[in-house]
Amino acid sequence: MNTLPQVEPAIEPAIPSNIVYPDSDGQPMSDNTKQFRWIVTIKENLELLFANREDVFVAGDLLWYPVEGSNTIRQAPDVMVVMNRPKGDRGSYKQWNEDNVAPQVVFEILSPGNRLAEMVKKFKFYERYGVQEYYVYDPDDIELTGWLRTESELEGISNSLDWVSPALGIRLIMGQAELEIYRPDGQKFLTFLELGQRAESERQRAESERQRAESAEALLARYREQFGELL
Repeated sequence: MNTLPQVEPAIEPAIPSNIVYPDSDGQPMSDNTKQFRWIVTIKENLELLFANREDVFVAGDLLWYPVEGSNTIRQAPDVMVVMNRPKGDRGSYKQWNEDNVAPQVVFEILSPGNRLAEMVKKFKFYERYGVQEYYVYDPDDIELTGWLRTESELEGISNSLDWVSPALGIRLIMGQAELEIYRPDGQKFLTFLELGQRAESERQRAESERQRAESAEALLARYREQFGELL
């Protein structure tokens, strides 16, 4: 009787354990103050937006390694948002240690130093490794370009002048002077300075209300001393 030859199961090649995944690519976070301000504004406002969600991780200028075993396949998005991953500090985002969850949303802020070839390389990387929404803002030319994943590709958003992110719920509007971003509740994204000024204004308003309440209570106390309880 003829017998079929036994087929040995395929053996996955072992991933070297001594590979180092650097936490820095040696590149500056930004090329100028305008680019830096936009990176910080978007990142910090997204942190505030999802402050009560323990399963949303937001990072700025953090190296993302999508493939275990390769420390050269990597990008450091200006801002990235990863849903369904816990908050917490990381030296880099190693996807295989994160239940293989890729960042869903990425923002890049252009500077005069960004070259076309570099931006094409980034686009291909984000498209290949699973980004769902990709936004590029040029604060000098005041232009916003966005892409949304459909099946295996990132396709351009036809109306990026007024757009609501499906994943984040934020609204991006191209104003005449600059990009405007609004939370789902209608509050505008503010710079760190504007957030500080608003907090100080609210503190002063609360202090004024406290002083008015104390003055009213003191006046009522004097009336009671002079006229007794008022009916």
